[in-house]
Amino acid sequence: MVRVKRGNVSRNRHKKILKFAKGFKGAHSRIFRTANGQVMKALVYSYVGRKRRKQDFKKLWVCRVNAASRSEGLNYSRLQNLLKKSSIELNVKMLAQLSVLDRETFSYVLQKAKSV
Repeated sequence: MVRVKRGNVSRNRHKKILKFAKGFKGAHSRIFRTANGQVMKALVYSYVGRKRRKQDFKKLWVCRVNAASRSEGLNYSRLQNLLKKSSIELNVKMLAQLSVLDRETFSYVLQKAKSV
């Protein structure tokens, strides 16, 4: 039987993982077995983190809109209900931007929603 030499294959795979692990502390950046585990964990965290960031921003936007609408005498859910009834289609991100950067326009949108 012919012997298969595959040293370069595993070396390349190890180098790829160790390159990913640059900046990790201690053995986590030097020893393949430890680094491989840490890289796998880091990739999982980064995937989860991308999903998590969306949730965090939505929470922030809702808080901002709620705070701004309470100063006008409404809470967040009542505001969303009025916007839906008056068929004003602004998403939460846009409402948050208006509430922070342009209070006059935000107040105008609220008055339009209340009038219907």
